[in-house]
Amino acid sequence: MPPQPTLTERRSPWVVFTSAADPWPAAETATLVRQNGLVLRLDGRELRDAASLFRTFARELSFAGHFGHNWDALVDCLHDWHGPGHGNQDLAILIDHADDLRQADFLGLLVSVLAQAAWNFNLRIDADGNLDAWRQRIVQHFVFLLDHTAPAAFAEGAARGTDVVVALSDGRLLATLTDIDWPVRARRVAASDP
Repeated sequence: MPPQPTLTERRSPWVVFTSAADPWPAAETATLVRQNGLVLRLDGRELRDAASLFRTFARELSFAGHFGHNWDALVDCLHDWHGPGHGNQDLAILIDHADDLRQADFLGLLVSVLAQAAWNFNLRIDADGNLDAWRQRIVQHFVFLLDHTAPAAFAEGAARGTDVVVALSDGRLLATLTDIDWPVRARRVAASDP
């Protein structure tokens, strides 16, 4: 059975798809805010293509001139976030009205990018995949809020992400990386590629 999702702890699942009517996100975000965390909301209707997704993340998360408007830059900016709170507050990013993302050809890539960024942010992993002893470990999670689509409908698209595994639990779709040793395993695989 997959672990219960959380927005207040440094553990997976990193990405959750759930109904906008689900009381879980509201309870978790209220706890996060009471603990001096930060909740940011994006409008999923602004994320229908990669260019608008990059613009929206840059604008709402204050990436400013540090963002190259590509997938690698999104991972980097989410991992080394300098927006409100300057990277010192726990963070939950909620994506409202996310139903149309089910049809996005980049859904798997997006989930993979968000899971990688959250994994790095939560554990403060440096570029070599090692714990960064100089930086505070901070919570980061992503929640896709669906108005009329069942979370299970996103399973196939989300699972297409590199090193992403999904599971259904309590009507929510949970996405995380395939292995707790993900960056070590990813480096071994990359090193063995011809």
